[in-house]
Amino acid sequence: MTDTRRDFLWNAAGSLAYAMASIVLAFAVIRIIGPDEGGIFGFGFSTLGQQMFIIAYFGIRPFHITDMKNQFSFGDYLLTRRITSLLAIFASFLFVGAQMLTGSYTGHKAVILFLLSMYKVIDGYADVYESELQRQGKLYRTGQSLAFRTGLSVLTLLSVLLLTGNLSGAVMAADIMQLIGTYLFAVRPLKSCPEKTVESSAETDGNVSSRMCVDRSFSISHSRSMILSTGLLFISVFVDFYIFSASKYAIDARLSDAVSGYFNVLFMPTSFIYLIANFMIRPMLTKLADQFAKADTKAFSKTCRYMVKAVAVLSLIIILGAVIFGKPGLMIFELILGASTKGKLMSQYVTFILLIAGGGLYALANVMYYILVTLRKQLRIFAGYVVTAVIAALSAGRMVEAGGMTGGAMNYVMLMGILVLLFFLFAFQAIGEMKLSVKKASTGEIEDK
Repeated sequence: MTDTRRDFLWNAAGSLAYAMASIVLAFAVIRIIGPDEGGIFGFGFSTLGQQMFIIAYFGIRPFHITDMKNQFSFGDYLLTRRITSLLAIFASFLFVGAQMLTGSYTGHKAVILFLLSMYKVIDGYADVYESELQRQGKLYRTGQSLAFRTGLSVLTLLSVLLLTGNLSGAVMAADIMQLIGTYLFAVRPLKSCPEKTVESSAETDGNVSSRMCVDRSFSISHSRSMILSTGLLFISVFVDFYIFSASKYAIDARLSDAVSGYFNVLFMPTSFIYLIANFMIRPMLTKLADQFAKADTKAFSKTCRYMVKAVAVLSLIIILGAVIFGKPGLMIFELILGASTKGKLMSQYVTFILLIAGGGLYALANVMYYILVTLRKQLRIFAGYVVTAVIAALSAGRMVEAGGMTGGAMNYVMLMGILVLLFFLFAFQAIGEMKLSVKKASTGEIEDK
C-alpha cells in the first residue's frame, strides 16, 4: 500500500468514526436509559462539550499542520494547547457551577455535563499530538489515533452503561479511556519520531531535516504570539457555534431534559447538508484563491455564483426530500429509540422540516464565509457573527418559551437567515471593492503608458 493511499484510508476511517460517534451515542443512550438521561447526554456531548472543545482547540490546528518551516516548535504548540485546555476546564466548571447556583441544574446533571466537557477537552488536547504527527508526515497515525481512541471510548461508555445503567459512571469510564487512547495512539507514536538535537537543527544531515524532528523546547513568548495570532479566529468560531446552538441552549434552560434529547435527535440531520456542501465547494476554494491572487474579477464572480447556486440547489433538494420522506424517517428514528419515544418525533414533523431548512441556510452562510475569507475580510465576518449572536441571545429563549421545540427551530432558521443575509451583503460589497480596485489599477497602468 502506498503512503498516500494509507494516509487517505486511515484519515477517512478516523473522520468517519468521529462523525458517527455522536449519532450512535445519542440514539444508544436514549434507548438504554431513557429520554431524560439521554437528553442530558445529548446536550453535554454535542453542544456544551463541543463548545468546550472549541476553547481547547483554539483554531490552532491549521497553523500547526502547515508550519513546515518550524516557526513554532512542537513544545510551543504543546504549551499553548495545555493553556487553552485549562481555560476550557475552567469555563466548563464556571458554566455548570453557575447553573447549579441558580438552581437550573441538579448535582447529578452538573456532574454528567462536566464529565462530558472533560471528554471533549481531552479530545482537543489529543489533537496537538495528532497535528504534530501530520506535520511529521504521518497522517495515517493521526487517522489511527482518531479512529481507535474514539472507537474504544464509545465502546467503553456503552459497555459500562449496559452493565450498570449509570450514566455518570459510564462517562467517567469513557474519559479514562480517552486518556489511555490518547497516550497509546497519539503520544506514544510521536515518541518514535526523532527528537530535534543541536546536530539535527543545523540540517547538515541530508537524510534527516529539522522538519522531520520533534522539537520539544518551548517559549512562553511564542505561545503568547500564537494565542494572539489565532485569537480572532477562535472568537469567530466560538461565537459561530453559539449561534448554531442557541436554540439548544434555550431548550436546555427552559424545557425538560427529554425534550432537549428529542430536539438533539431532530437536529442531527442538519449537519449532513453542511458536510455535503463542504465536500462540493472545497475543491473550488483553491481555484477561487488563485483567481483572487490574479485579480481576475470576472472569473472570481463566476466561481462565487457557481458555489452559491450549487449549495442552494443541494439544500432545496434535501429540503424537498425531507418533506417527502420526513415522516417515514422520523418513524424509523422512533423504532430505533424504543417504545418510550413513540409519537414524540412524529409529532414534530414541522420542527424537523424547519431544522433541515435552517441547515440549508447554514451551508449557504458557510459559502459566503469562504468567499469573505478569500477576500481577506475577517473583520466583516466577525462583525456578522457578533450581530447575529446578540440577536440569538435576545431571541432564542423567548421563542422557545412561546413555541417549544418548534419555536427553537424557527429561531434557528431566523438566525441562519440573518447570517446568510449579512454575509451576502458583505461579500457583495467586498467583490464590488475588488472590481473597483482592479479597475483603478488598470486605469493607472494605461495612464502610465
